[in-house]
Amino acid sequence: MKKQPRVQSIKLVSIGNSKGVRLPKLILQKYGFADELLLEETEQGILLRKVDDVKLSWEETYRAMAQEREDWQDFENIVLDGMEMDEAATQTL
Repeated sequence: MKKQPRVQSIKLVSIGNSKGVRLPKLILQKYGFADELLLEETEQGILLRKVDDVKLSWEETYRAMAQEREDWQDFENIVLDGMEMDEAATQTL
């Protein structure tokens, strides 16, 4: 069974020449929102997310990329497009 999203009506409030929204305290606590949020525009609407301070190390990034098992064959064909094999061999040296 698919979980139904909760819908809540909130009002825009004036903040100087801008407008803002007040988020209920329970929502702030539930999602761990602090002083800063990320606002992302999506096809479905606006998404507010917690700022994720955790960055991957180079090793973790490599491991994550290796797990994706991406097929780079098309990329290699595009890079070599228009080059003779002798030229490609000297470019990789």
